[in-house]
Amino acid sequence: MNKREEGRILQSVSGRYLVRTPSGDISCQPRGRLRLSDSPLVGDWVEITADHGRGMVEAILPRRNRFIRPAIANVDALVVFAANVNPVTDPFLVDRVTAIAGDQGVPVILCVNKCDLDPAVDLIRIYRNAGYWVIPTSAETGEGIEELRHAVSGKLTAFTGNSGVGKSSILNRLCPELELKTGEVSEKLGRGRHTTRHVQLYPLDESTYVADTPGFSSFDTDMMELILKENLQYAFPDFAPFLGGCQFRDCSHRAEPGCQVTKALKDGKIERTRYESYLRLYEKAEQIKVWERKP
Repeated sequence: MNKREEGRILQSVSGRYLVRTPSGDISCQPRGRLRLSDSPLVGDWVEITADHGRGMVEAILPRRNRFIRPAIANVDALVVFAANVNPVTDPFLVDRVTAIAGDQGVPVILCVNKCDLDPAVDLIRIYRNAGYWVIPTSAETGEGIEELRHAVSGKLTAFTGNSGVGKSSILNRLCPELELKTGEVSEKLGRGRHTTRHVQLYPLDESTYVADTPGFSSFDTDMMELILKENLQYAFPDFAPFLGGCQFRDCSHRAEPGCQVTKALKDGKIERTRYESYLRLYEKAEQIKVWERKP
């Protein structure tokens, strides 16, 4: 007789899902109707039926959020990795991902890695001033590891960042028994040989899960997490103190007179790289139609 229970999807490979339930991990396939509608995602809470260690995903329980690339749901926080050395992270890549997370109401933690090689003072200043939790780390020395462990405790967090920045190395520091493969960084190209091929949840303890995800290239905004131009301002937490005070209610915060955001920029209260990223994302958002957004 099939047993019915609830669990969370830890891994998705070739149409099969590894679901963690109170009675153990069960390999499942989705019921046909799910394949035709909304496919299960890593991180989903699901209802399954199981018999002799094999199961069927019967239903997806309500989600708090979801990302299409990487394919993951119910994220409590996004940990974005950056570095100022081998490879150097372009702030725009960070801002694009933090905007996608902000649009879904997902908190962001910025992990500035390889601080043993470069302290990344400017990078840390920019994002602390923008209101993010910034943790300087080093997989080599162990700097920041315990603070990061505290930051992710009891949560499902997704790790992302440009290839070679050290996501898997930090995960190995957090949980050495994982023994994840890490990519060597080419001195010539300044980027890592990408080693993360799919999304998988790694349990650090009974209530803490970390997803090592593909890098920034998978967060391309084209036909994925599309943010409408009128919503983009709310995805920048450093803009929040200045919203609502502009001369025009529909201010785009670009060239309008009486704009409090551009005034804050001139007064040094908003970092210029952050504002420049906003302009680039706004230009892309202007091309999005409401009907293009995925439900």
